[in-house]
Formats: sequence, C-alpha cells, structure tokens
Amino acid sequence: MGRLLRRTKKNSGERHVTLIGKPGCHLCDDARAVVEAVCAETGAVWEEKDITQDEELHRAYWEQIPVVLVDGEQHTFWKVDAGRLRRALVG
Repeated sequence: MGRLLRRTKKNSGERHVTLIGKPGCHLCDDARAVVEAVCAETGAVWEEKDITQDEELHRAYWEQIPVVLVDGEQHTFWKVDAGRLRRALVG
C-alpha cells in the first residue's frame, strides 16, 4: 500500500480522500472499492496509506481501520457508505 496517489479528473479546488488501512484487511478491500468508485464519479483525488508502514498512523487508527479522511479530516471508519462519501465530496 504505502502512499499511492490516484488521480481522476482534475478540478480546481480538488477534494482529497485518504484511505488508511493495511494489507490483508477485507474491510479495507471493501472500502477501497467504494472510495475508488466515488472518487472516479466526483473527480476527487485519493490515496491509500498503510498503517503497517507508518507508526504514527498505526497509533492513531489501528483499532478503526479502514479509516477514510476527506481533506485531512476523519470522515468515517470500518464501513464506507458511498452515498455519504459522495455527499461529503460534492456538498
């Protein structure tokens, strides 16, 4: 995982989504599919960070993964609701 930055359509004032998870996490796999789809629809940029590669992220989020941040603020954890994420990105 690491720090993969994935760009979709470019917009001025782009929204930025960060998915924090770890390898082998089925909830993270589910969250990734939702984040990827919603970001493709909305034009948001997204990246994925691996808590096993970052001690600070591990300390902050190990009990909550997957965690989704929108523009650096925690949006949700465990289960990502596509509609809620879409509203946060376009609202």
